[in-house]
Amino acid sequence: MTDPVPAKTAETAVSIPLPDWARQLIALYESNAANQFILHGNVGDRMLLPLGDKAELGSLTDFLLHVLLPRFDVVLSYDLGNGLRVEKGGEIFSQWPQFKDSPQLPSGPREAIEALTHYFRYCGNLARLKTQRIHVGCILRAADLVLPGLAGGLSYELNAMALQVRDWSTETILTEQPLATFLLTENLHDLHPHLVNNNRAGLIRIPLPSAEDLRQAFALMAPSYPAALGAQEGAYEGAARQLVGATLASVEGLLKTREHAREPLKPEDLAQLKKQIVEKDCNGLIEFVESKQTLDDLYGQEKIKQWLKQDLELWRRNDLQALPMGYLLCGPVGTGKTFMVYCLAGQAGVPVVKIKNFRDKWVGSSEGNLETIFRLLHALGRCFVFIDEADQALGRRDSGTGDSGVSGRLYSMMAEEMGDPGNRGRIIWILASSRPDLIEVDLKRPGRVDVKIPVFPTTTPEEGFALLGALCRRRGLSFHPSDFDALKPMIPAWLTPGAAETLAVKIYRMVRTQDKTLAEAARACLQDYQNPVPPEVMEFQIQLAVREASDLEFVPACFRPKA
Repeated sequence: MTDPVPAKTAETAVSIPLPDWARQLIALYESNAANQFILHGNVGDRMLLPLGDKAELGSLTDFLLHVLLPRFDVVLSYDLGNGLRVEKGGEIFSQWPQFKDSPQLPSGPREAIEALTHYFRYCGNLARLKTQRIHVGCILRAADLVLPGLAGGLSYELNAMALQVRDWSTETILTEQPLATFLLTENLHDLHPHLVNNNRAGLIRIPLPSAEDLRQAFALMAPSYPAALGAQEGAYEGAARQLVGATLASVEGLLKTREHAREPLKPEDLAQLKKQIVEKDCNGLIEFVESKQTLDDLYGQEKIKQWLKQDLELWRRNDLQALPMGYLLCGPVGTGKTFMVYCLAGQAGVPVVKIKNFRDKWVGSSEGNLETIFRLLHALGRCFVFIDEADQALGRRDSGTGDSGVSGRLYSMMAEEMGDPGNRGRIIWILASSRPDLIEVDLKRPGRVDVKIPVFPTTTPEEGFALLGALCRRRGLSFHPSDFDALKPMIPAWLTPGAAETLAVKIYRMVRTQDKTLAEAARACLQDYQNPVPPEVMEFQIQLAVREASDLEFVPACFRPKA
């Protein structure tokens, strides 16, 4: 296994160096630190193959065979669908006495793993006897289906097979010979823990393609898709930056579709296309928050808006040291926490990603879904990550006995990712909850959530009237200043934007259908108004938000603790 020369082609002017993950793998192998590699992440994607004097697109298996293992004598592969196969070196493999006796290669997982183990030991004995030194590589595709983790039930049969595969990296006769084994799985949590926790195995994460990877791929594919890429005119950097987060396979599929329809890939289409591609690649686990509102559309909350605008300006200047790792938006239901995120999305200039329900009924699937989400977030470069109802989504340190430990494992994964200092200035978490007391303290600590922003209902009749007036103006209705005096006694205390929105719709409907003036309709609606949130619940959630606030400057004077 050697470091190949970067591929260059005169036709496409593409120079493709070896990716970082491949260099890491080579270093581990050549230093004898590991001979077994668990390749996880974006393992099912197309990728760029640097093949000396040319470059191609291929699969991860193609990369292993033609880029990392071209000097190996024998390369074997196994997956449940195709059984054991000889990818390279059939003539050498056919000299194995066991193959001569039974030339039919096994297809069942237990038999295939036993056959591979026997062959590896056979080659090890040849090397010890100095009879022959055979460089052997082995690729287990979809290893999580062959040796599943928690979802497989960890039966006696699975445990036995996992230990045998683990022996490939620890048994002396195998580590002394030139043997390299590769286990391919999308998510580590889907693979048997005996293999993932093996300290003699190298864990190699295959990332989603970077902007530079996509640029190189566009240049490589340009001759094949002249109609689709014609509008780019060889300047692929913009399109590559716009599509970061998408798989290369999805991008290639998009180009094929556009080429077939003779439709160029236009710059103005890229944002929407990225949204469609990435959400599809993530199987609906995330969605991009799109909004035409900005922070200026957020009523009141001046201190909060000022803080958020300052953070956005720091981000634009690339001054990352003062940026928070995360925000916690807390306050009673209906106070506009989600709307605040949508206003931030319209102003930010960076992707705002909403994590949807990643919990699954199948054992191990929830953890695998989180791995998929984290992989996308790292590929996006800079983004906000929005988790609504965070008290329900983030899990608990002590999951009890009702969910087989799933909640605790999800909590650990979220805590590790949110506290990673390498994410500062790249990923900013936004948690929203009306019950922040139910979020684990460790997840809310500085270093994970640095700024806790309380969001409150109105505190005076003047604020309530102004909020209701602002929502009516959006519908073309404007109060006269003198209307306030007549309506003041009827304006409810602690009016939330959600409740005010419902009132504004009712008032508008009455004006349009009952031939009433705005003041008359407002009076009629306010007279029958009933707060949708019981006062004791509202008061409790206000007190929670006050206690959580990271800065009393965010808290109206009437809610602040008395000295």
